Amino acid sequence: MRVGPDLRAGDSDRHVKVKHRGSVLNMLRRLDKIRFRGHKRDDFLDLAESPNASDTECGDEIPLKIPRTSPRDSEELRDPAGPGTLIMAAGVQDFNRTEFDRLNEIKGHLEIALLEKHFLQEELRKLREETNSEMLRQELDRERQRRIELEQKVQEVLKARTEEQAMQQPPKGPPPVSNGADRRSQGLCSRVQKWFYEKFGEYVEDFRFQPEESTVETEEPLSARRLTENMRRLKRGAKPVTSFVKNLSALSDWYSVYTSAIAFTVYMNAVWHGWAIPMFLFLAILRLSLNYLIARGWRIQWSIVPEVSEAVEPPKEDLTVSEKFQLVLDVAQKAQNLFGKMADILEKIKNLFMWVQPEITQKLYVALWAAFLTSCFFPYRLVGLALGLYAGIKFFLIDFIFKRCPRLRAKYDTPYIIWKSLPTDPQLKERSSTAVSRRLQTTSSRSYVSSTPTGLSKDEDTGRFHGTKKGNFHEIFNLTENERPLAVCENGWRCCLINRDRKMPTDYIRNGVLYVTENYLCFESSKSGSSKRNKVIKLVDITDIQKYKVLSVLPGSGMGIAVSTPSTQKPLVFGAMVHRDEAFETISGQYMKITAAAASGSDS
Repeated sequence: MRVGPDLRAGDSDRHVKVKHRGSVLNMLRRLDKIRFRGHKRDDFLDLAESPNASDTECGDEIPLKIPRTSPRDSEELRDPAGPGTLIMAAGVQDFNRTEFDRLNEIKGHLEIALLEKHFLQEELRKLREETNSEMLRQELDRERQRRIELEQKVQEVLKARTEEQAMQQPPKGPPPVSNGADRRSQGLCSRVQKWFYEKFGEYVEDFRFQPEESTVETEEPLSARRLTENMRRLKRGAKPVTSFVKNLSALSDWYSVYTSAIAFTVYMNAVWHGWAIPMFLFLAILRLSLNYLIARGWRIQWSIVPEVSEAVEPPKEDLTVSEKFQLVLDVAQKAQNLFGKMADILEKIKNLFMWVQPEITQKLYVALWAAFLTSCFFPYRLVGLALGLYAGIKFFLIDFIFKRCPRLRAKYDTPYIIWKSLPTDPQLKERSSTAVSRRLQTTSSRSYVSSTPTGLSKDEDTGRFHGTKKGNFHEIFNLTENERPLAVCENGWRCCLINRDRKMPTDYIRNGVLYVTENYLCFESSKSGSSKRNKVIKLVDITDIQKYKVLSVLPGSGMGIAVSTPSTQKPLVFGAMVHRDEAFETISGQYMKITAAAASGSDS
């Protein structure tokens, strides 16, 4: 590079400048290659539009070096009389300006290269997600395994063919005429075998035994929305079955007199003439035909019972934690009731066949023997006629009478009586536990009768000696000896008493056990001490009793009972009670009984 006419060849600074500029040009060429190698260079800004100032990656990392001039050069620049002074000054300024522009251009190229790298990484990540390399790798492994198995099968077939050909080769002794005949026969056999394999080889391979692949189904995590959707799907799927059962019940109940009369007449005529099975098949074909027309857009609706369309609430997108918890509780309650009914049915059927109640299973045993002997000695036409007539009369007439007369059904409807008397497994456990407790009570009462004085009666004895964990019941609550807990709450209900009239924390909430007698509501505190912590409320003094929810933040209907009396400003609350509904029914029932007795006594 030539800066001016008077630059000398021996100046080292100028030679250094020329080499530096050559390295800059090489760097620019490399950056141009980096910039224009991608297919998205049109997405970036041009060099003229790129900012002069770079980002943090290349902001202050490249120092700008201003070329130094020797004292001799400065003198020549200052001397206006020196030869080539103006040309040299202009060349130096131009060189400084071009160096600064080159550095800015390098910064812009670096920014473009970094952006291009970022976008290429994003595209690579998206391509990896779209291709799903894991699934492709698994499929590739399966194909490799299949290829290996097919190769093994081909080798086995080839080996078997070679063995067969070796066995079918004729001995060397016979004349050449027989060899030609054998070759023709072998060629014919191979052609027949090849034709047979081409025609039926695929079907033969279908019957080849292979080890069963064990597939593990992935279980989905618990989700309130998915649980609700599954329950709705179950309800929609069971709707045709439930509607069919409702229509049959409506026919049996003579909901529509004309429809039931026509159905009874048609059924009895079909059974009498031996057309019962063709009639049911024709009804199935008719139902499928109607479903086809409905699927094609026809509006056909026939039902004995009018269908009531239920309002379906649209699912909410954003639910709070309390709403989600309440939704899960509602769905869990429905699932619990549904599973409970299904379990009762299955347990009753199991107990019927397992001789849990011999007197019930004995009736089924005798009925099966009678049916077996009847089928052996009577023709099937007569047996089918008798069963069909009995089923029609039972469904259309006898069941109608039994449903209208419950007392008559409880006495003479044998299938209904058998089904109701069949126990479930929880009922069997309860019966066994009650039997054991009765045995223990009888043994303890016998041992006590032998040790009690002769002057005490049985009622006095049981009333006096019935007690709690801390002592006798009537002594703890200062009641008469005939006051004792009812049979339902013999062991009491654990709860906590919340007295809002008290301000001390120790008196505000007390843990204990709640009892109900014929005339009192008794609360025994669990803390040891005097009987002042216990609470006794007369049932007659109660002004109001209702179910109560202690904390409104929690979902559900609560686990408390609020009792209002004239002596308290605020109602007493018995909270944290697990068997709240049972306790509420017992207290309210006894309260109504006491108030009714008091009202009848005042009227008399």
